[in-house]
Amino acid sequence: MISKQNNILLKGFQVYTNGTIIDNGYIKIKNQKVVEVGKTEERTIEEAIDLVEFPSNFKAIPGFIDVHIHGVNGVDTMDGTKEALEIMTEALPKEGTTSFLVTTMTQERESIEKALINAGEFITKQRSHGKAEILGIHLEGPFVNSKMAGAQPIQYIIDPDLSLFKKWQVLSNGNIKLVTLAPERPGGLELIRYLKENGIIASIGHTDATYADVNEAIVAGASHVTHLYNQMRGLHHREPGVVGTAFLRDELKAEIIVDGLHVCPEMVQLAFKQKRSEGLLLITDSMRAKCMKNGKYDLGGQEVFVTNGKAVLENGTLAGSTLKMGCAVKNMLTFTECTLNEAIEMASVNPAKELKIYDCKGSIAQGKDADIVILDDHLEVFMTFCRGALAFKK
Repeated sequence: MISKQNNILLKGFQVYTNGTIIDNGYIKIKNQKVVEVGKTEERTIEEAIDLVEFPSNFKAIPGFIDVHIHGVNGVDTMDGTKEALEIMTEALPKEGTTSFLVTTMTQERESIEKALINAGEFITKQRSHGKAEILGIHLEGPFVNSKMAGAQPIQYIIDPDLSLFKKWQVLSNGNIKLVTLAPERPGGLELIRYLKENGIIASIGHTDATYADVNEAIVAGASHVTHLYNQMRGLHHREPGVVGTAFLRDELKAEIIVDGLHVCPEMVQLAFKQKRSEGLLLITDSMRAKCMKNGKYDLGGQEVFVTNGKAVLENGTLAGSTLKMGCAVKNMLTFTECTLNEAIEMASVNPAKELKIYDCKGSIAQGKDADIVILDDHLEVFMTFCRGALAFKK
C-alpha cells in the first residue's frame, strides 16, 4: 500500500538510469524527487517509508514525454476547456506518459485563441502531483502549407505571421514551447529566427520545402521536424526534400509516429538507421478517439472515422492517431530491434533535452522529478508515478 506521504522505496527490479541498467535496483522517492538510485544490496537501512517490491524481470524507466498530442478519452486541446485538459492529465499516465505538450491545430483564430488562453491558465494553476504534467503548448498550424494540409482544415491555413504569433504567445502566458510551420511560405524564416532567439522550438512540418528551403530554415534556427514522412516533401533521388534533409542534417531532431499506419515498419527502420536514437522523438499525435470505441469523432470541425485504431477523414486522409506511448515504445523495439535504452532516449531523454528540462526530467537520477514508469515482464505499463505520486496501477 502506498500512502500519500510521498516517501517511497521501490525495489527489486531493473533500473534504467542514464544509459545503464542496475539489476536488483532500488529508487527512493521523497518530496516528489528521486533522492537515491542504486543496487538494493548496497542500500543502508534508515527511516520508515512505504516499500513496494517488484519481480526481478520488471523494469523501472523514466516517464515518457509526448511533445505532440491533441487528445484522448473523448477530449481535445481545441475544446478549450479546463475539463478537457484535466481528462488528458488523468488519462495519459495509463500509457506511461508523465508529461506532454498540449497540441493545437489549424482553426479559425478565435478557436485557437480560446485554446491558448485555456491551456495557459491551466498550466499556470496545475497541480501535476499524481497526474501527467502539461509542460507547454505545441502550436501546430495555422502557419503551414496548404499543399500538405493533411487533416489541417485548408480554409484556415495562413502564412507565418510574426505579429500574430507574438499576440498568441501573450495570450498563452508565454507557454508556447514548439511551433510547427512551413519555412518556405512568406514570413517563415522571420518567424523561425524569432522563435530561436526566444528559446522556442521551430519545427518544420506540413511543408513542401525543398532541400535548399530546409537548409535555410536550419540557418535561421529550425531544429525539429514534425511527424517525419507525413505531410512533407518526401525523399527523391534528384531532390532530397524534407525527409532527405532530415536524414542528412544532425541539427534536426525528428518526431515519428510509430503505429505501423502513419509510417510502415520498414521506413521506421530506415529513419532509425539514419537518425539513430539520438535524432528521433517518439510521439503519438493522438486525437480524442484514443481509448474510445470505433465510431465517428470530431477533429477541428471535421468528421473523423475510427475503425480498429485507424482514424481517417471522409476522403481517407489520416487524421491523427489513437496510438499510446507505451505501444509506440514496444513498436519501436519490434520494428528496429533497438535496445530499451535507445527507446527510452527517443521517448524520454530527447524531448526533455529539446525542451531544456533535462535537469529535472527525462531520466531516473538523483535530484530529478520522480516521473517513473514500471514495465512488467511483457514490457506493458504496469505502474506510473508522476512527481512521486502513484498515477496509475494496472
